[in-house]
Parts: sequence; structure tokens; C-alpha cells
Amino acid sequence: MSSAPRKMRTGMVGGGGPSNFFGAPHRRATLMDNSAELTAAALRSDPEGSIASARELYFARGYGDWQSMMKAEAALPESERIDYVTIVTPNDAHFGPADAAAAAGIGVLCEKPLTTTLEEARRLQATVTKHKTPFVVAYTYTGFPMVMFARELVRDGKIGKVRKVEAWYPQGWLATKIESDGQKQASWRVDPKKSGASGCGGDIGTHAYEFVRFVAGLGAKKVSSRLTRFVEGRSLDDDFTVLAELEDGAIATIAASQITIGAQNDNGFRISGTTGTLEWSITDHNNLKFLSAHNPLTVYRLGAEYGYLPASVKPYIRMPSGHPEGFHEALANLHRTLEWQIRTARGETCPTPFPHPGIDDGVAGMAFIEAAVKSSAQSGAWVEV
Repeated sequence: MSSAPRKMRTGMVGGGGPSNFFGAPHRRATLMDNSAELTAAALRSDPEGSIASARELYFARGYGDWQSMMKAEAALPESERIDYVTIVTPNDAHFGPADAAAAAGIGVLCEKPLTTTLEEARRLQATVTKHKTPFVVAYTYTGFPMVMFARELVRDGKIGKVRKVEAWYPQGWLATKIESDGQKQASWRVDPKKSGASGCGGDIGTHAYEFVRFVAGLGAKKVSSRLTRFVEGRSLDDDFTVLAELEDGAIATIAASQITIGAQNDNGFRISGTTGTLEWSITDHNNLKFLSAHNPLTVYRLGAEYGYLPASVKPYIRMPSGHPEGFHEALANLHRTLEWQIRTARGETCPTPFPHPGIDDGVAGMAFIEAAVKSSAQSGAWVEV
């Protein structure tokens, strides 16, 4: 057995600077349960700015770049170095720090999509597997307790055999060419060198597809897709529509859009089986709907005191029923899972980690995107995943 439990020492790559969005939510999520601390960071591409940002955001150690950070942290004894690192860079800068951390046995929580190419994703998967490194991919919405509950209900046979899955993720923020005005979050997402082969699909289509895998428990066998660039002058899709044949004979529709004016990350899913249907939407994220033939609508509500919520989900609920838990809590649940994976491996006593998306799921997401891009280039021809 290990010594007495201590706080997790965490690192971060990317996430600094005034234009970065996702660094701040991850830092809040890291600190939410008072079981981790901000230790080491390489937050910006400019070395001096990176060190200054680490100081401003109260990291104990600041580095000029991720290479020096990983080298220095890996050289420290386990009692001093970081336990895991969160990677919140643009897509093209995921692989390097994630691979270096995994090779050093330092846990990784990596933003999605996993990498920019399937080949890179598989190389990273090999490193993670070889070193048995704890790894979580930040499909944030799988951290919502009612999404986790839906997953358990499907596996318990609540809706029978899955026949069809509908998953969606509309946004409207890229309905005009805001990248031309220097909007940095838009600029890198529409750049194939930084974003990868798909813009909308890689950014949010992967979230919709992960609902299919995570909740329904089924992967795509082949896809027919239509990737569209509605805004003139863009190199990557800003609208993403896929029909998928799934394992076990089911089908799925996966739709994502960044040009749906008025949409505010209105993502969700509907999973239909032989005996019932489950529905969830982020616009009503504390409730999960169950529909069955000839019976009234059942609405499961979030609350640790409800007897219908399984033991696998309850450790991830922080508030009494009626108090909403939202995006930051969902993100914190992914950090919680990674922390518990690390503590369990050390022999510490903690709840059993929920099976949130890991390295294999990240690779599956990249395989899905690659197949969708190929299908769209062939006018929607069916392409195996």
C-alpha cells in the first residue's frame, strides 16, 4: 500500500492568454473537489508569456514550453512530480505533450479530438498501452450524471436491444466569417493545419458520435456523410451530417453544425430500442426521459438521494436534488475519474472510477472522422470505419 493520500499534483499544457477559453474551465474543474492542486504549466507558445501566465494563475512551477516541462517533471521523483497533465492546446499540439507524458507514466487528460490524424492517434495509443498510463479524453458531456445514468440503463436492458441512435450538436457561432476579424478561437478551428481534416466534425461532431459509443455502447461500422462549407472561403466543413451503420444491426444519425443561428451548444441524444427510448438534452440536463409503449412518460431527475441512481453514478453527484450541476461539474467528473484511476493504481482506497472515454475512444473518434471525410469526398459513398 502507498503512503497516506495527498492532493494530486496537476500540470497543464496550453490554456493561457486572454483569448483561450478552455484553460479556465479545466482549472476550475481541477480544483473543484479540493483533492488536486495546480503544480506545473506551459501555458502559451511564447516562452516568457508562458512562464508569466503560470505565475499569474498560481501554478507552483512555470515552464517556457511543454518539452522542457515534460523533461523536468519526468526527471523528478514520483513524490515531487506531477501526477497528471491536462492538454488544452489546439488539436495539432495534442500529440507531442500527450505522448511524452504517457511515455513518462504521467497521467493525461487530453482535449478532443485526440489528434489531427488517425495515424498519430494510433501512435499515441501504442505509447499509452505500453506504459499503462491512465488516460481520459475530454468528451465533457459524458461527465453529466444523467448521461452516465443513461449509459447504465442501456447496459441493464432498460430499452431492450438498441435499434436507432440520434445524436446532435448544433452551434451558431461560425455562421459568419468571424475568423476574418481575428477571432482566435475561430481562426485555428478553420485552419486544416491546426484543426485537422474536419472542422465542425472534429470539433463537435466527435462529441455527438461519442454519445453513440458511450451511451448506446455501439461503434460505427461504416458511414455515409455530407460535410459542407456554407461560409464562403473556408477550407473546412462548418456543417457535418452522417448516417452510420452500427454494430449489432443498429443505425445512427449524427448531426453537428456551427452555422445554426441561435443554437447554443444544444446537444443531446435519443436512443431507441425494442422496448423503450431514452432522451437527454443539455438544455434540460438534470433530467433523463424514458418512454415506453402504453406507459406514461417517466422522467428521472438528478439527485443522490434517489434510489434509482446506481452506485456507479452517485459518487459523481455533488449537490442535493434541485440544485443544478452543470458544465464545470461534468468536466470535473472527468478529472475525478482520472484521479481515481491514478489512486486506484497506487493502492489507495477510493470509489471505482466510471468508465469515461479513454485512449481507445479517442482513437475511435479519429477513425470516425477520417471515414466521414472520405465518404463526403466521394459524394456520400459508404466508407468503412
